[in-house]
Amino acid sequence: MDTNKVVPVHFEERIRKIKTSHEALLNRINRRLEGGNGIFDRYRYPVLTAEHTPLEWRYDFDPGKNPYLMERMGINTVFNPGAIKLNGKYLLVARIEGADRKSFFAVAESPNGVDNFRFWNYPITMPETDDPDVNVYDIRLTEHEDGWIYGVFCTERKDPDAPAHDTSAATAQAAIARTKDLITWERFPDLKTPSNQQRNVVLHPEFFNGKYAFYTRPQEGFIDTGSGGGIGWGLCDDIENPVIHKEEIIDEREYHTIKELKNGQGPPPLKTNEGWLHLAHGVRACAAGLRYVLYMFLTDVNEPNRIIRQPAGYLIAPEGEERVGDVSNVVFSSGWIEDDDGTVFIYYASSDTRVHVATTTVDKLLDYVLNTPPDSLRSSACVAQRNELITRNLELRKWIHNENK
Repeated sequence: MDTNKVVPVHFEERIRKIKTSHEALLNRINRRLEGGNGIFDRYRYPVLTAEHTPLEWRYDFDPGKNPYLMERMGINTVFNPGAIKLNGKYLLVARIEGADRKSFFAVAESPNGVDNFRFWNYPITMPETDDPDVNVYDIRLTEHEDGWIYGVFCTERKDPDAPAHDTSAATAQAAIARTKDLITWERFPDLKTPSNQQRNVVLHPEFFNGKYAFYTRPQEGFIDTGSGGGIGWGLCDDIENPVIHKEEIIDEREYHTIKELKNGQGPPPLKTNEGWLHLAHGVRACAAGLRYVLYMFLTDVNEPNRIIRQPAGYLIAPEGEERVGDVSNVVFSSGWIEDDDGTVFIYYASSDTRVHVATTTVDKLLDYVLNTPPDSLRSSACVAQRNELITRNLELRKWIHNENK
């Protein structure tokens, strides 16, 4: 800083106001909302927004270089975090998108998982491969039984085969890195699969038949899943040179459901005595565009690639202000945390703009998955399911009435 320059009169006052407002946001208590559906609880405020990012990331505080105290490097959105509890802290590795549209990763830390999230001083410096990423996003964190924390994320590059005039064609692949502390990362080659492109790839937490197992989402193009699609499964011998030779689809897309257009694995599944709990996103088309929701299924504890229960419909859909943002009518999750007492923190982004938390328990999620009827796929069959529920409830009400006479 040039100390000979005169600091504008308003400069220090503006700094004070900005910092006071920022601290108030970071210290704001997040209240659980009343009501709900009995499965999970929403909270009043988002846990992360663009405004939560450190002021030092956005402003130049040198009055000589920035006399009007403008934002020099704006932040557009914060969303789609991976999640992990490490050393007693709840950590989110969020996707930060700058005003320049480039995304990067950064760690936000909370003492309780629902509020007071603060970003670490610096974003993650993620190593590149020989083919540099143009954009990186949507990391999933897996604490693997081999002792490492893995980050699997999407790496996007311009499609080299696109015509010169097409500046939007892109390719997406699954990038893999590992760490012990979320600070220093070791990057491996991108995952190779039989598919042209990959998105929403997640590493399973345990070895399967001595191999690394991945949930994949094969695609023929950057946007379109093509003739296949669905949540896939593949095995890899060597994580440092990752190759999947065969993919099988374990959760297919289905006509006139919440996943008829696309679906993909969310965070790594949670292991329970009843099986592996999975959170995924489903996409359908509607007059307003694409609608993203979150749904669940359960796979066999010994065969994580075999679905044994799947409730009909969605678990979480965008509500109220969640429906509005950069890409509206979307909820998406790539991170959740199971606490020691069985509490589950589901971190989900709304409309590619902000991050929310919902809390529940493993027992509640198992009850939901095991006892909610599956999708019967036809209106008439759905009415039959509902009529059965109504009949049981009316008979129960009659029985209670007679017992109370």
